[in-house]
Amino acid sequence: MDTKVIKRDIVDDIMRYINDSNIIVLHGARQVGKTYILYYIKDLLDKESRSTYYIDLEDSRFVDLLNQRVEDFILFLQNEGFEIEQIIEKNSKLYIFIDEIQYLDDPSKFLKLMVDHHKYIKLIVSGSSSFDIKSKFSDSLVGRTINFDIFNLSFNEFLRFKNVNYNLNKLSDIHLEKVIKLYKEYVLYGGYPQIVLENSIEKKERYLQQIIDTYVKKDIRDLTNIKDIRKFNNILKILAQQTGNLLNVNTLSVSCGISKETIENYLFILENTYIIKLVPPFSTNAKIEVIKAPKIFFYDTGLLQLLWLKTLQKTILGNVFETSIFSELVKKYGFENINYWRTKNQEEIDFILTKKGEIIPIEVKMGFNLLKKSSLQLFINKYNSQEYKIVGLNKIREVENFIYPWDL
Repeated sequence: MDTKVIKRDIVDDIMRYINDSNIIVLHGARQVGKTYILYYIKDLLDKESRSTYYIDLEDSRFVDLLNQRVEDFILFLQNEGFEIEQIIEKNSKLYIFIDEIQYLDDPSKFLKLMVDHHKYIKLIVSGSSSFDIKSKFSDSLVGRTINFDIFNLSFNEFLRFKNVNYNLNKLSDIHLEKVIKLYKEYVLYGGYPQIVLENSIEKKERYLQQIIDTYVKKDIRDLTNIKDIRKFNNILKILAQQTGNLLNVNTLSVSCGISKETIENYLFILENTYIIKLVPPFSTNAKIEVIKAPKIFFYDTGLLQLLWLKTLQKTILGNVFETSIFSELVKKYGFENINYWRTKNQEEIDFILTKKGEIIPIEVKMGFNLLKKSSLQLFINKYNSQEYKIVGLNKIREVENFIYPWDL
């Protein structure tokens, strides 16, 4: 690849597993940068004079090859100039990168045979979603893979793609204003790498629409048995309007005239193709707190706004800002550590972060002065929480617990 590939934060995590026996699997939506991560890692290994080979299964010739016997693939590698016997004798590895692994008829069979019988080969593979990979991966791969979720860019990565190298812990007033402006840009247009690198707002909007069209018209048709794409598309747009809100499947079913079972199937597909995430409530008392309804969030704020408002916006809406904070929390702390809190008396906290056994309530306000502390104080008293955070974008912070999104 001729263009410069910019490092993603997750590369360091992946590299910790580059020499063990497990297959590295990258899951993620289209256009979030999985292919570029493969190229970046390959380039790192090439610079260390390691043996590498890259395969793109968008090329049907490679699909045909890998669908045949594993021995045929090994012969192909030998014909490509790899001295297999020498690699084995030196106890080194041949690193094979396979993009879009789900295109194989039976990827599990291929991967299992490779990892069990050709241990000198290290496989690093990607797929366009967890849905399509999981649908083709069998239990035979349990214990043989290490999985990584690839998302759109975090704000730190966004700055790197913008070639901004400020120390975010020590910002002058002038640089703080610049970073706040950049975060607003990040929220308004989202974190897909192609969108971040594009300067024209018109082109950003067109590229985002192409991502949506490809997802609805190609991925959903290819990966699911959904027959009425129009209904699915309508639900997707309705859900975009509800980002940051409680999701009531029964109400949605009645208002849309679609069965509850069908909507639950749509939600499953949307979660497993990295479009939305349903965030469960934090609760220890079923009598007081709401314990069933999840909150819905989209991962990308640019895509969200195009689905919801038909065009990219010039000002940030509150629930869009909250969505950006959710996305940052997921990338930094993982799904399993994020909840929200709400009582039957409507007391609510935007996010509850579980961090190293500590429970941290987090409120999200565009302006710090908009905070109402009653819910926060109630939670702190109830759970004896030692720390809390209020995330906002005001230039002036009155209290130490007021933080900017990049301080999460």
